[in-house]
Amino acid sequence: MTRVLTTQRKEPKSGETRSAVIFLHGYGANGADLLGLADPLSDHLPDTLFLAPDAPENCAGSPMGYQWFPIPWIDGSSEEESARGMQAAVDDVNAFLDAVMVDEDLLPEQVVVFGFSQGTMMALHVIPRREDEIAGIVAFSGRLLSPDLLQDEAVSKPPILLVHGDADDVVPPQSLPEAAQALQSAGFTDVYAHIMKGTGHGIAPDGLSVALAFMRDKLGL
Repeated sequence: MTRVLTTQRKEPKSGETRSAVIFLHGYGANGADLLGLADPLSDHLPDTLFLAPDAPENCAGSPMGYQWFPIPWIDGSSEEESARGMQAAVDDVNAFLDAVMVDEDLLPEQVVVFGFSQGTMMALHVIPRREDEIAGIVAFSGRLLSPDLLQDEAVSKPPILLVHGDADDVVPPQSLPEAAQALQSAGFTDVYAHIMKGTGHGIAPDGLSVALAFMRDKLGL
């Protein structure tokens, strides 16, 4: 049984919803952590609804935050617990996306999923395995899980923007080229990359500008 994700939202600046950006936050954070990005983005995406769900589990490594799944080398969980947690979160995110499409009267091509860190891992795992192709994935500072399974399991191949700081000491910068190579090998033809110079595990202004341009393009704005 899927869990209902507590979700924060910022309504379109224009008052009319023609697209949506769904933020998936990182380990130990919450939806509000990324929803703040809606303020600078909404000026350029005035018809866009911004949604930021909290991950379904309290985070052992950050008691005030949430996690999509346990991370063994941080919280001492087992690999089995991590795998079970991730599969449950996959089901939760799929149910959340299905509900958003219905409740907000949106088509998949009107939706971008914007992930950061563990949220990126979720986005890159869940979205290609969904039947209906969305407008695009913005993937900050994460990595592609189970790259060897992607070619056989990918059902849709939306455009993807990979962004990473070259000074990231949490998720290695090498994760970006590794993900790009695996995606292209699996038949993803619309893959973009941007390196944020001098940036650690975060979102720098240049990365956000590239993400905005990508979203505007893929949403046809």
